[in-house]
Amino acid sequence: MGIEISKEDKDATYVVLPAYNEATRIQPVIEEIAEKGYNMVIVNDGSSDDTLGVVRQSKKKFPDQIHIFSLIINRGVGVATQTGFDAVLKYNPKYVVSMDSDGQHSPDDLDNVIEPLVKGEAQAVIGVRPLKDMPFSRNFANSVMNLLTRIFYHVNVSDSQTGFRAVTFDALNKIEINARGYLISSEFIREVNDNNIPFVEVPIQTIYTPETQAKGTNVKEAIKILIQMIKHQF
Repeated sequence: MGIEISKEDKDATYVVLPAYNEATRIQPVIEEIAEKGYNMVIVNDGSSDDTLGVVRQSKKKFPDQIHIFSLIINRGVGVATQTGFDAVLKYNPKYVVSMDSDGQHSPDDLDNVIEPLVKGEAQAVIGVRPLKDMPFSRNFANSVMNLLTRIFYHVNVSDSQTGFRAVTFDALNKIEINARGYLISSEFIREVNDNNIPFVEVPIQTIYTPETQAKGTNVKEAIKILIQMIKHQF
């Protein structure tokens, strides 16, 4: 049975959301997160659309819960996420979550994802998507990346490419992300393993739309990540 996350724990939780050209999708995501009582650090990753303007509109509704940081140029999801991790430390959080801002992840899963942290069962949580519902090309690429993560980083996980994850404040201070793009997912797992951070996996929902299917780790991205993994070994 899950526990009810207290207001105090929600107040101490910050959700990091990297956002690149998400003007048509981000508003319902961040406003639902705010309505659930969570704080956010939103990193506008040099968007060329009105992502920043949309986020500012939502901030007017939730001024104390939404904090905006903006990169001048697009740096990639890895840099944007690490920017959010760096920025969130100034708010003295107890728990930090990162998730996608395009609507692929459900804010309904936030309680479940931070529950193991609140209960002291782990210092990091990896959200595992239902692979059976994943489009074939994404499922295949994810399976390949799971294998590569095991080979290169010596960690066996069910969903190495998930963008939904959570850590305690202490664990976050040990994690350093250098990846610019989607390698961040495997690199996060490597950092957790290398720093001996206890972690658990938690099932999460995934909402697939034509837009969300067009993003993420497909076969082409998996090849790019493999090349980056090999480079990082030397």
